[in-house]
Order: sequence, then C-alpha cells, then structure tokens
Amino acid sequence: MSFLQPTHYTSWTVNSAALWLRLGLGVAMIPHGYDKLTHFAEYQSSFMQFLGLSDSVSLALAIGAEFICSILLMMGLLTRLALIPLVITALVIVFVAHEGDIAGYGAAGFALCIGYMTSLLLGPGTYSLDAIVFKPRRLF
Repeated sequence: MSFLQPTHYTSWTVNSAALWLRLGLGVAMIPHGYDKLTHFAEYQSSFMQFLGLSDSVSLALAIGAEFICSILLMMGLLTRLALIPLVITALVIVFVAHEGDIAGYGAAGFALCIGYMTSLLLGPGTYSLDAIVFKPRRLF
C-alpha cells in the first residue's frame, strides 16, 4: 500500500504540479480582471478606494493584478514578481471586501490566496518561460 502514499517526489511531479497550479490560478482570476477591464467606466465610480487611492486608480491596479499578472502567471513569466500583486489582491478580497469571512463569501478569495502563496513558495517550475528566459548560461 505504500505506493498510494509516496514520501518522495520526482522533479517531473513537482514541475507538473507547479504548471497545473499556475494554470488553474490564472484561469480562475482572469475572468474577474477581464470583466473589470471591459466594464471599466461602469465600475469606476463605485469601486473600492484602496489605501486612499481614487476608485479609478484602485480599479486599474485590480485589473493589472487580476488580468495582466494572471496571464504572466499562466505563462510562467516573471512568476514570483507577478504573484505579489495577486497575493495582495486576494488579501484585499478576503479581509477588506469580505471582512475576513473565510468560511462564507470570502472563501473563494481565501482559496486563491492560499494557492498564490503556495505558488510563490513553489516557484514557476521547469515548464515555464522563466525556466527558458532565466536559464543559467555557461560563460565558457
């Protein structure tokens, strides 16, 4: 029965998990950012003013995180850098927009936050553009 609960993992399983986690998190957040992008004028006047920023600046930052950073995350390009705004956005969703209700309306945001932090710790993996672009090169 030990084959059902392995205690060691190959690099293939870790890199595949990193890829699926990045893709899943990106697919989950892109529709929210795209909706805000396409309906910017409608959301602009009623969007939350985060940290004293105007509602339109807060909305633009949310679009940048939810749409642009999610695309970067899915591609595995500048992964850890792209995850920082996504973690902040997820924390705002949970603790500001839903007042810390992690078991109710803020549950989805909380799950995203946990996924983003896991991906931040795990890194992009081998199956990413980061692995291609930032591949160590020999000098000689």
